[in-house]
Amino acid sequence: MKRSTFRVAVGGVLAIAATTVVLPTTAGASWYMPAAPPAAGAVDRDTGESFSRAAEAVLTERTAALLESGPTRRSARLPDRGVRLSSAVARSEGDAWSWLSDRKKRLHGLGEVYTKADTEVALNDTKVADGKATVRVTETTTLTYGNVRGDEARTTGFQAHHEIAFARAADGAWEMTRIRATDAGLAPVNAPLRTPRARTTADDGLPVATAAATSRPGRQPAAKPLDNANGYDYTAMAAYAEKYWSKYNPAYPSYDGAGAGGDCTNFVSQALKAGGWKHAPGSWDDYRKWWSDPQLGNTLSWVGVNEWSWFALSSKRTANLSNVWELGVGDVLQVDFDRDGSKDHTMIVSYRDRRGTPYLTYHSNNTYRKSLSSLLASYPNAKYYAYRT
Repeated sequence: MKRSTFRVAVGGVLAIAATTVVLPTTAGASWYMPAAPPAAGAVDRDTGESFSRAAEAVLTERTAALLESGPTRRSARLPDRGVRLSSAVARSEGDAWSWLSDRKKRLHGLGEVYTKADTEVALNDTKVADGKATVRVTETTTLTYGNVRGDEARTTGFQAHHEIAFARAADGAWEMTRIRATDAGLAPVNAPLRTPRARTTADDGLPVATAAATSRPGRQPAAKPLDNANGYDYTAMAAYAEKYWSKYNPAYPSYDGAGAGGDCTNFVSQALKAGGWKHAPGSWDDYRKWWSDPQLGNTLSWVGVNEWSWFALSSKRTANLSNVWELGVGDVLQVDFDRDGSKDHTMIVSYRDRRGTPYLTYHSNNTYRKSLSSLLASYPNAKYYAYRT
């Protein structure tokens, strides 16, 4: 059906178009799960709008739990009388509210607050059959940072994709029976904690990254030197990341929605190349090689989280930092969410304020200038690996 866009705002209005990407077939992506085909089907306009309003109400309420002036408790009411939450979804959203309220407290402890949030929900497609409906939507949310006193980032933003199930109840109303995120990689800040599944590899003899400390040191770490022997342009790396965080560069393949791995490392590799990293030609499955080609595909080290780490360390293009707060513009941060030894997600620092806070920009989910404080508060038990480029 024709894509429709609906908007809901907390404290303001945002208009950002949802990003549509096409997954190519490349030799270098053979280990990724294929993307699920879009759902087909039709639904009348009024029902489609009701589904969208229900989705935006749930997602906006999650975000409200993080706001400085947000409600003190959640409300299960939806804007349309013909659509409601099932008892199971109402309970799970109550749990999500409690978790996000706790996350807000952890953020407060790190000196971070959000004062406004703007959410746009785009209805991608629907499938209705036998009294059941499956709806796919794209959420685009911007949060405004509070306590801004100098050159700190003003906003952070992300895009997330959700699949929502509805069932027709005996009284004729539609009940939301499930809402789940479909993106691989790091969950957005308004999602309850989840541990993404990742490809695991534990081969002997591979370069081993050193985990970084996460406690903020009493003294601000020295700023990252801008001069380097390899002539890398860190400003160009950051500019690339902030240009393409939500609109993908058509010159490269996209792995958004491609299952395990997602597009996070592919995106960071592009930014590094924009700042001066050169291709390392060779076999696509050799972690010591690093390249992307529109005709041939790309190496695993270009798109794989662990493979990128092995290449970056073995090539001496990076060195591990001892503390995540040492990260500077153009540096890379990886996360092992479940501490199983396999890294799950890759991000690049696109901004650092005078107070020493790094801000991460990344794909899967598409996110702009997420503060390190927010990341640590969301995943306090993860292992973090910081790379100086």
